[in-house]
Amino acid sequence: MDQALPARDARALCSNGCIMSPYVLAFLIGVIAGLRSLTAPAAVSWAARLGWLPLGNTWLAFLGFAYTPYIFTALALGELVADKLPKTPSRKAPGPFLFRIVSGAVCGAALTGGQAGGLIAGALGGIAGTLGGYEFRARLVKAIGGKDFPIALLEDVIAVGGAVWIVS
Repeated sequence: MDQALPARDARALCSNGCIMSPYVLAFLIGVIAGLRSLTAPAAVSWAARLGWLPLGNTWLAFLGFAYTPYIFTALALGELVADKLPKTPSRKAPGPFLFRIVSGAVCGAALTGGQAGGLIAGALGGIAGTLGGYEFRARLVKAIGGKDFPIALLEDVIAVGGAVWIVS
């Protein structure tokens, strides 16, 4: 008799049937946090609340509390709007950069049941997503003649879609 894989314990079954390491998923959710710092926690919080991530007996149990997904979702929506404003600081400024690393680390840890390896993978993903996302956006904006808004929307779609794919 086949047993179902435990949620993110040792490995995760991809939608195409492959087995993906939860540490790869932790890194990827960190990349999402690097793109949009609050999209990753919103997605992880919804996954925990819906029972997709068993975090009840970990230091990350708060992510699955009743109101947490709503709070993170509201904050993430605010970030999506604020990102388009001209006075929004660069993601590479010390404060936003550090927050993206911490966000990636916490979300990465959540995908590995609170393990330190997931924390590290998520933090590294946060760094990669912050720096890579900055370069991706800057180069695409330059390529289309300086129009930032459509590229910012593309980045939003990538972040939200990627976060949903990672936690599902």
